[in-house]
Amino acid sequence: MEKYLKDLFNGQKYTENNFFLIAGPCVVESNEIVMQIAEKVLAICNRLQIPYIFKASYRKANRTSANSFTGIGDKLALALIKQVGERFGIPTTTDIHTAEEVAMAAEYVDILQIPAFLCRQTDLLIAAAKTGKIVNVKKGQFLSGPSMKFAVEKINAAGNEKVGLIERGNTFGYTDLVVDYRNITWMKEINVPVIMDCTHALQQPNQIGGITGGNPELIETISKAAIATGADGLFIETHPNPALAKSDGANMLKLDLLEPLLEKLVRIRKVI
Repeated sequence: MEKYLKDLFNGQKYTENNFFLIAGPCVVESNEIVMQIAEKVLAICNRLQIPYIFKASYRKANRTSANSFTGIGDKLALALIKQVGERFGIPTTTDIHTAEEVAMAAEYVDILQIPAFLCRQTDLLIAAAKTGKIVNVKKGQFLSGPSMKFAVEKINAAGNEKVGLIERGNTFGYTDLVVDYRNITWMKEINVPVIMDCTHALQQPNQIGGITGGNPELIETISKAAIATGADGLFIETHPNPALAKSDGANMLKLDLLEPLLEKLVRIRKVI
């Protein structure tokens, strides 16, 4: 595990060779939801000795419809994410959308996440790098794994070596994604941690109805394959009731299903 990740997880009980988990709701909906999810996921991760990073978007800038929920307010949502980190003693992450947002978000979280559609935005990558925070970059749905070396190079050139890459599938036709697991191997050759986004990889975007669809029943399949092919971490959005989630409910994992899934994945990790 990279030294900066070991430092990040200092204080958490974890097995050195285990994968780490980034998990939480798609977007901050309320104090009750973020606290409920963080508490339950942390308890599971502590038992299984999986390092845990809480994730929630403070604002959803990329929505299919203008009528879709975007957030409860930037500062309020960021403050709730920070409270999760302080209350449970865990690192936190959120995604950022413009270079102007970077400084604000960096005051509240430990890791800055670059959305897939923005992974080539040089100004955004450099601004994130200059905060000194860990920067996780989602691979664009339109890019190959090897091409992500350029995003890493931009961040490194700005003086930041703390970079991770997130695989989230590639566009297949107009309304589907597929995961090419060769990308995990290829991105690991860039010498950065590689994380599999097990929920967004199952999105069915660009639906005529204006709401993104998904195949959450395949989250276990995607997760197992990612661990088997050497992913360092997993990204799983989860919610107590995905049907009522304000964003991405169609491809989120029901919170009650997380523990049995992680138990299986830990066993697979031990084998490989």
